Amino acid sequence: MSAPPLTGIDRRLFLTSAVGASAAVAGLSGCANGSAAAETKGAATAPLATKVPAGTSLKVASYQDTQQLQFKLARLKVPFTVSDWLNTGAGPDVINAFRAKSLDLANNAGIPPIQAYYQGFDAKIVAINVTRKPNYLFATKPGSDIHSTKDFRGRKLAFSQGQAQGVVLLRALKEAGLAYDDVELVPLTSNQFLTALQSGQVDVAPLGNSQAPTYLKQYGSKGARTIETDVVDLLSLLWAPRSVLDDRAKAAAVAAYIPQWAKGLVWTWEHPDEWNREFYVKTQNLTLAQAEAVTALANKPLFPPRWDEAVAWEQETADLLAEGGFVEKFDVKQLFDRRFEAIAARAVPAEYRK
Repeated sequence: MSAPPLTGIDRRLFLTSAVGASAAVAGLSGCANGSAAAETKGAATAPLATKVPAGTSLKVASYQDTQQLQFKLARLKVPFTVSDWLNTGAGPDVINAFRAKSLDLANNAGIPPIQAYYQGFDAKIVAINVTRKPNYLFATKPGSDIHSTKDFRGRKLAFSQGQAQGVVLLRALKEAGLAYDDVELVPLTSNQFLTALQSGQVDVAPLGNSQAPTYLKQYGSKGARTIETDVVDLLSLLWAPRSVLDDRAKAAAVAAYIPQWAKGLVWTWEHPDEWNREFYVKTQNLTLAQAEAVTALANKPLFPPRWDEAVAWEQETADLLAEGGFVEKFDVKQLFDRRFEAIAARAVPAEYRK
């Protein structure tokens, strides 16, 4: 049975239904004031400790073991204990893990912090990696007659409001001159997109560059295709709950982690052959040719010393969601903990700074 299209008041209901019952309770209670996060006071202001105290630990997200592999291959270490590497990546899952206190630090796109804010959960952005090329392609179901984003009119589109794929879709609709009511937004999480495409539940879904080759290999001969756009999701970021950043020891550990995170991304960019073999071929089951095609679409990591562009982009994203009735308009500056602003940039060579 297919999910209903996302229209009218359903947009606000989907905000909570997509992230689980526990988040829904907090989100609904917060909406009584327009946004539960209206009561937050902004990022902590205490100076960061210059040394991580002994015995400090963090629980860090590492979707599909990516972080551990980067650390292993690049021979990176941190001056604290990583008590758990959580195999979680989707924004809604990360927010739930933050709420459950089973996760301290995660890597996501720009939209999950907006979702968390609107649901009343206080978390802050602590590092920024700017992406200049698209990370997603729009894939069609088998047998589709869709050839461009303008053909999305009247079609069922997979929409994950709490993830990067959601805002990429909204930006693509805007560029194509389509209003939300010109399409049917089907509420799904990104891990449901492939099944929804295969079954014909949706006509189009945004897939990551690394997912598209496998999908086309299986369904390209049956009329499935991908549609490229110039729509980018500018921000890849690290973020953490306010409670973590208010803990002086854990905040110091976060500050110590950021340089290694940045160096890991730089290592991956500079060693594509090894990364293709060790990650895409060995863990993602891609052929070497498919892995090389994915790597060719990869973004060079860029860590801006100042976050002004990132803040402006995040504001545009929040405003775009507000225009569609998905969240209420707010000032995104409070999502950024600028104590951490220059840490990533200082850790990498000048060519990787914006």
